[in-house]
Amino acid sequence: MASNETHYTLPRAEFDRPVKLLIVVAPYYRDIADQLIAGARAEIEAAGGTHETVEVPGALEVPTAIGIAERLSNFDGYVALGCVIRGETTHYETVCNDSSRGITLLGLQGLCIGNGILTVENMAQAQARAELAGQNKGGGAAAAALHLIALARNWGGSRKGVGFQPARDEYQIAGGGKDPSTA
Repeated sequence: MASNETHYTLPRAEFDRPVKLLIVVAPYYRDIADQLIAGARAEIEAAGGTHETVEVPGALEVPTAIGIAERLSNFDGYVALGCVIRGETTHYETVCNDSSRGITLLGLQGLCIGNGILTVENMAQAQARAELAGQNKGGGAAAAALHLIALARNWGGSRKGVGFQPARDEYQIAGGGKDPSTA
C-alpha cells in the first residue's frame, strides 16, 4: 500500500520574486476538496506565494478553466484539484482519462500545472490521499506547480508555443531588393 512506502520529496522551491497560482477545484466531494485546497494553500504560502481559488462543476472542466485563466489572467502556475471515485459505469474512465489528458496537453504547451485530481476506487482511498496529516496530495500538487514555475524562471521564462519554430531571420538582398518570398 502506498501509505506505507517511503517516497523522496524534492526540497521546497525557492523564489527571488513572488509567485501567484490559481487553484482550480472541482468540489463534487466537498470534504475531500476542502482538504486538498487546504494542503495546496499551505504549500503555496510556505513558498511565499499567493493564490486564488475558483470552483468548477467537475473534473472535466478543470483543464478548460486553466486554459481560460492562462489566456485572460496573469498567473505563474496552476493547481488542479478534485476527486473522481469509481462508480458502476465507464464514466469513471472517461473523466479520469480526459481530465488528465487535458492537463497534460496544457502542460506540454508550457503551463506550470500540478495535478491533484484524485482517481480512486472508494472514499477511504480519497480520504487517505487528501488528509493533510496523510498523503496531502493537495500540497503535493501545489509543490509540483511551484517546482515547474522555478524551472521556467531558471530557463528564462515564457516563450510562444512549443515544438518547431520557423526561423524568423530578416531576408536581406544587397541593394535594397524585396524578399522574393513576399513578392
